Amino acid sequence: MSITEVNNITQREFEILELIAQGCSNYTIAKKLGISIHTVKAHIESLYRKLEVHNKVQAAIYAIYNGIIDINKL
Repeated sequence: MSITEVNNITQREFEILELIAQGCSNYTIAKKLGISIHTVKAHIESLYRKLEVHNKVQAAIYAIYNGIIDINKL
C-alpha cells in the first residue's frame, strides 16, 4: 500500500503537491491545471489535513521525506 493510499490523497491533490514542491504559487498552480485559485486553496487545505501539516513547506518536506513524490522528477 502506497503512502498516497494511506493518506487518501487524490490524483489532483498529488498533482498540486508536486507543483507545491516545485515552488509554484497558488496562481501558477491554478493556471497550469486549468482550475480556479479557490479550488487550489481547497485542495491545499485538504492536503494539510491529510498530511497533518500546516504550510506548503511542511507539505513538500513531508511528501519528499515519505516518498510520496520523487525529488529527482521535480
